[in-house]
Amino acid sequence: MRPFDYRSPTDAAEAVRTVAGDPTAVFLGGGTNLVDHLKLGVAAPGLVVGVAGLLSTEIEELGSGALRVGAGVSNSELAADSRVRERFPVLSQALLSGASGQLRNMATTGGNPLQRTRCVYFQDVTTPCNKRVPGSGCSALGGWTRNHAILGASEHCIAVHPSDMAVAMTALDARVRVLGPDGERTLPFVDLHRLPGDTPERDTVLEHGELITAIDLPGQLLARRSAYRKVRDRASYAFALVGVAAAVEVEDGVIVDARIAFGGVAHAPWRARRAEDVLRGSEASDRSYLAAADAELADARPAEGLDGGNAFKIPLLRRTLAATLRDLVREDAP
Repeated sequence: MRPFDYRSPTDAAEAVRTVAGDPTAVFLGGGTNLVDHLKLGVAAPGLVVGVAGLLSTEIEELGSGALRVGAGVSNSELAADSRVRERFPVLSQALLSGASGQLRNMATTGGNPLQRTRCVYFQDVTTPCNKRVPGSGCSALGGWTRNHAILGASEHCIAVHPSDMAVAMTALDARVRVLGPDGERTLPFVDLHRLPGDTPERDTVLEHGELITAIDLPGQLLARRSAYRKVRDRASYAFALVGVAAAVEVEDGVIVDARIAFGGVAHAPWRARRAEDVLRGSEASDRSYLAAADAELADARPAEGLDGGNAFKIPLLRRTLAATLRDLVREDAP
């Protein structure tokens, strides 16, 4: 691990000014991702600025069923909150499907969406990686691609975003509150992450020095009938091959409204708007669920690789979406 300076500001505004004033500086919250990268040599900041204890650890009522989750709330606390479990079950389920209990106790609401890809080439500093060293190449192309993207990838990067929580937040139309050098701003969670394009080194739209302070969950009746399903190589401590966050409203056997997001298949949590459009007004049946999946996956581009590639993710995601919706509609039946 390379040496770095460390500072503990007295408040979030000071932390933002400190990081914004030093291009080598980074924030440190729970540290469940950054500390790994420091050890691996993936990250080598000149200054680490601690924000643990500076951000809200409260989950506040905003009225009409909406909640504001402080960026300092741990993943364990958020998953266990009775209001979250009742109003946003997809979020609680997504959180509980990720990592271990010990990691969830440390990981925070503000830090979880900002974790970086778990691509083995990104984490191996002996291999070329455009995300780690822009312009050096993508070792995943033609390499080990089983866990990589089938949607939204580019010739520069085919890595996927690892967060389960972020997939649920995307489906829930959450909004992110950010503090930066120029003050506060709010943006839709779905707009927080970027696809790789020509600049895969940029995971999000946040500018240097901007700090997530809270995430707002809008009150929606739809969200109460929601679920997260994660398919992985083993039952625990594994990242998603595919993940589905879904919420539906059904009346008289017809889908009135739907929210769908995918995980494990793109550089960012993938909002499945084509699938949602197909589902609205359709009968609640496997035919509709599979048609929605086909519409969303029409532009899927699997990657070939030394391990046989990841084309299997297309039928796997198709069936996973159908199974998730089928169970939700069954639960909704009288």
